[in-house]
Amino acid sequence: MVIRLSELLRASLERPDTHEIPLGQELGFLHRYLEIEQARFGERLSVEFHVPVELEDVLVPALLLQPIVENAIRHGIEEREEAGCIQVAAARVEGCLELQVVDNGPGLPPGRTGFVREGIGLSNTRSRLRHLYGDCQSLDLSAAPGGGLCVRIRLPCRTAQDPVPSPGHPAVIVGCNPSAATA
Repeated sequence: MVIRLSELLRASLERPDTHEIPLGQELGFLHRYLEIEQARFGERLSVEFHVPVELEDVLVPALLLQPIVENAIRHGIEEREEAGCIQVAAARVEGCLELQVVDNGPGLPPGRTGFVREGIGLSNTRSRLRHLYGDCQSLDLSAAPGGGLCVRIRLPCRTAQDPVPSPGHPAVIVGCNPSAATA
């Protein structure tokens, strides 16, 4: 576990000036984080990844998924006595990259559909997405089918070979429809 923690810290410090990294690299970081959590929870935590290999070159903000998965563990899995499952998925939808983190925990509080008191992790993630992509992004929380919570993130779907936006302007990709994320 100490080795995994040192790898995790090293990976988080490798590129401090890079705002975006390939999704495959982000998933590698997430795997290291989850190995630490797996040592903590054992069989009480299972994680499934549904990420097509052709999306691994798509750029995402560095350390985007870790706070979302951490919240899923903290609020969805940690308090359960029985085993919990987290699913991480990616898909290309309407010109955007759609990422989903779904847990089978208690979900949204009764009567608070669509509203969750956001902590530092979600607030910072929303702020980073707005800063990087302007209106061409979304982060939505909803009840997961069968119980639990689904966090859905939509971003422009571009790779390092695509044109870089001019300084001071967010990456706006024609064809990205973040409002479809709530449909």
